[in-house]
Amino acid sequence: MFDTMTMTKIVGGLCGTFLIFLLGGFVAEFIYHPAESHDGEYHQAYTIPVEDGGEEGGEEVAAVPFEEVYASADAAAGERLWRQCQACHKVEDGANGTGPHLYGVVGREVDSVPGYSYSGALEQVADVWTPENLNGFLEDPKGWAPGTKMGYSGMKSVEDRANLIAWLDSLDG
Repeated sequence: MFDTMTMTKIVGGLCGTFLIFLLGGFVAEFIYHPAESHDGEYHQAYTIPVEDGGEEGGEEVAAVPFEEVYASADAAAGERLWRQCQACHKVEDGANGTGPHLYGVVGREVDSVPGYSYSGALEQVADVWTPENLNGFLEDPKGWAPGTKMGYSGMKSVEDRANLIAWLDSLDG
């Protein structure tokens, strides 16, 4: 069934296929590899000019101050965001969970809930839970108050933080 000629054809076909792939790789390297210029540096073969000529490549987005975002916050949307917090906090006055209760937190002094053992890191950063302080804390708790016991990774959207703070502020009338 397999004679010498059949075996030679099979080996020749495999070697030919390998040779075609090898040559294809060399051609692709030649076409797509950047050319070295006379000064020893690699340069792009063709550059596309852009109108502004800037290296940054994009417009800068102006950050909206938190006060403006908070002024237009939606407390009803903040109530939906509360689900992230209710695993550790309660909103009933005096009912502490893993974290202190958050009833009346906006405007309340930091570390002032009786019966809750704070880490002490918050007192070094702020005196009162203003909306701005809550915004900074909710954005990155460990970054805003290093050493805090709160294990939350943070809420990245400024609109979400403003909505949640507006809802918390509406609880105590």
